[in-house]
Amino acid sequence: MLLSLSEWLLAMYPQELSFLRVFQYLTFRAVLAATTALLIGLAFGPWVIRKLTEMKIGQPIREYGVQSHLGKRGTPTMGGVLVLIGIGTSTVLWFDWTNRFVWVVMLVTFGFGAIGWVDDWRKVVHKNPEGMRSREKFFWQTVIALVASTYLAFSVAETSNVRVLELFLRWVGSGFSTELPPRADLIVPFFKAVSYPLGVWGFIVCAWFVIVGASNAVNFTDGLDGLAIMPVVMVGSALGVFAYVVGNVNFSRYLLFPYIPGAGELLIFCAAMAGAGLAFLWFNANPAQVFMGDVGALALGGALGTIAVITRQELVLGIMGGIFVAEMLSVMLQVSWFKYTKRRYGEGRRIFLMAPLHHHFEKKGWTENQVVVRFWIVTMLLCLVGLASLKLR
Repeated sequence: MLLSLSEWLLAMYPQELSFLRVFQYLTFRAVLAATTALLIGLAFGPWVIRKLTEMKIGQPIREYGVQSHLGKRGTPTMGGVLVLIGIGTSTVLWFDWTNRFVWVVMLVTFGFGAIGWVDDWRKVVHKNPEGMRSREKFFWQTVIALVASTYLAFSVAETSNVRVLELFLRWVGSGFSTELPPRADLIVPFFKAVSYPLGVWGFIVCAWFVIVGASNAVNFTDGLDGLAIMPVVMVGSALGVFAYVVGNVNFSRYLLFPYIPGAGELLIFCAAMAGAGLAFLWFNANPAQVFMGDVGALALGGALGTIAVITRQELVLGIMGGIFVAEMLSVMLQVSWFKYTKRRYGEGRRIFLMAPLHHHFEKKGWTENQVVVRFWIVTMLLCLVGLASLKLR
């Protein structure tokens, strides 16, 4: 929409409005998107915090958790709404409205945000620290992720929604046996020509796993002041670079990546996410004035997973988001080992002092700020490793 309007105005008034040509540059609009989201977050942050406080939407703290966190009880939560406002407003202002990939990412982001909203609402209104039941949350995440995954399986392979529909109907008519073109293969980083054909069903399952897994991984990480949001900003920014590369025919050919027309526009969303995330960090830094809540964590994780699927960088996301992966694995291992040992020995045993992983280090004697900053440093290093895969192939 934005590009069409600028092109029309330039055609009508080529001399008088020549300055509008700058809006045709993706990188310029990305800078504007990041700046807009940052300013929106900083401007509306105090108002959002005040409203959450007036509504008594305070964070419940589990009694069996880290004792030093009990003093945080009552701090406003659901602050992820501020992040979503910044992302949504800035993205709509600066991206090309005809781009189908951005709309898919927006659908997943705000769909998962709605799930998180219900979860947080039950925690603060019904005074239930557990919120939405895990099975219910997982069901709705799966529904949204499968819809997005099925569409992306064909849209990554084709260049327009008309062609997507044709490919989908051909797949159905063939008895669900149509193969996807090479650009939809699973790419192995650091190797020039190593990729694995997934097929339609393989693509859908892989995409579902990445989207739902990333969403829950970020949610597990969101347990300390500023711990989750800065890695989201760093990983999201790095994925923006990948989106720019695979969406550019020259860069993708030079760096031996599949060319996916339209994927470059995701840079606008990534920039908006970075700007909104930094604005939220202003208020979420220790001691936090507001917590993100599931409404923000589930949404941002889902966004990262969806962008990784579109850009065909699922494995790279696992590298750059190593902190998220470690946090989720720590919970899975802790719960599985506890249940196994309780069934076998009659007494549950633990691998970590406490899960998720950041609480383990707190129990080991690290201060909250030490855990947060060190996890940031690790994420920065992992993002550099991920970005190195652009050239080291």
